[in-house]
Amino acid sequence: MKMDVQLDGRPEDAARRARELVELGVDGLFTFEGAHDVFAPLVAATATVEVDLMTNVAIALPRSPLHLAHAAYDLQSLSRGRFRLGLGSQIRPHIEKRYGAKWSRPAARMREAVLAIRAIFDAWEGNSRLRFEGEFTSHTLMPPTFNPGPHPFGPPPICLGALGPIMTRTAAEVADALLVMPFNSVRHFRERTVPAVEEGLARSGRTPGDLAIYPQVIVGVGRTPEELEAAARGVRGLLAFYGSTPAYRPVLEVEGWADLQPKLNAFSKQGEFAAMTDLIDDKMLTTLAVHGTPEECAAEIVTRFGDCADRVCCYFPGYEVRGQHVAELAAAMKVLAP
Repeated sequence: MKMDVQLDGRPEDAARRARELVELGVDGLFTFEGAHDVFAPLVAATATVEVDLMTNVAIALPRSPLHLAHAAYDLQSLSRGRFRLGLGSQIRPHIEKRYGAKWSRPAARMREAVLAIRAIFDAWEGNSRLRFEGEFTSHTLMPPTFNPGPHPFGPPPICLGALGPIMTRTAAEVADALLVMPFNSVRHFRERTVPAVEEGLARSGRTPGDLAIYPQVIVGVGRTPEELEAAARGVRGLLAFYGSTPAYRPVLEVEGWADLQPKLNAFSKQGEFAAMTDLIDDKMLTTLAVHGTPEECAAEIVTRFGDCADRVCCYFPGYEVRGQHVAELAAAMKVLAP
């Protein structure tokens, strides 16, 4: 099983950090749209490594499909065919208040964004004239001056991040891959994500082979008691942050922890972050994330997703993970799921 990890840090450090991570044996690098641009670190990484690269995720709703298509096409060239365009919708407060963009019917907008990008790719490949006229966006002009032409490595795959059934179904209908959100549990994945995938594939007349599934996992890894405790604290902090958001309540609901969400939300509004973290007990830690030695974490990841995925995205939040542990985790996953 392949393992992707986050290319974090400042853009000026991206090339060095990418080289370090690849030397540890990871199979791919992804970026998160947080304090820095989501594309720039990947551009820097292509100067020093040849490895799979992905945005995880680029927020699509504030961007034009044409902007996304150009960025993806160029990164596909720089990476020599190793790029995947991961897209996500974000939530309403961020779209309206942080990005200053419009929010409505996110699944419908994401569906149209994927189809519009595909139409642009198709025009650049010379397969059709650009004539995409949708409900939210329209692209009908592509003079030769602005057309990069057929891609030597082919257009990159488009991945769609999803949690709820509507967005998951949409991903299964139109995307090349589903990015399963990291705040999740085995029960939620099996009882809600998988049925939504099956429904989306059936609606579009596609088969399971038409959709890759990339689970994302929050990992707390260490060997000594001190390392494991530090990892647990970091993981609990991220779980508390995710759990405070109403959009993630369904995961808690499936596990019987729905009452936790408003408590976490109230603490977050009061700035009581330590109190939020304290609400995440050991059962929640090992249900919503994986925690243990590299071999224990690898075994749990393969048990959860080995029958439906050949690669996962791993996060190591809020603690300093040793490079040796990352290498051992990647190696153990390859042994358990070759």
